[in-house]
Amino acid sequence: MPKTPEDLMKFLSSLGIKVTTHTHVPVFSVSESRGICDHIPGAHTKNLFLRDRKDRHFLVTLEQDAVVDLKSIHHLIGASGRVSFGKPETMMELLGVIPGAVTVFGVINDTNHHLTVVLDAPLMESNIINGHPLHNAATTSIQRDDLIRFIRATGHEPLILKVSQ
Repeated sequence: MPKTPEDLMKFLSSLGIKVTTHTHVPVFSVSESRGICDHIPGAHTKNLFLRDRKDRHFLVTLEQDAVVDLKSIHHLIGASGRVSFGKPETMMELLGVIPGAVTVFGVINDTNHHLTVVLDAPLMESNIINGHPLHNAATTSIQRDDLIRFIRATGHEPLILKVSQ
């Protein structure tokens, strides 16, 4: 059973990480979030759930307006050949979320460490980073260093790479 948003908040609290969560109507894309989340300070994210031909999975987190070349990103992230989007059922299995709610916070559900977490270097220049708290009807703000600490506490070592153009 995937972790709930409440489980996520308890885990963050157990690490001494303070976050702020803003509720809003569900948003399924960056374009839908415009105007709804603009008042929330910090960098807003988009997340790509990708898989390679060896069925390895990658969660790539970028600033919402970042551009990525999906035909060449595999060279940067260490994938075996070109990547494609992961299947929704695998997304639920690994991240515990549905399409439209993909979030870096989903790594809390990857207890077997099947994911490679990639954070875009330009995103990591922001002090505050925003993501969905395991559902798309809210946005959670976290300090950059606390995000890295959270990811490591889930047993993942994030790769910080410049993957955007």
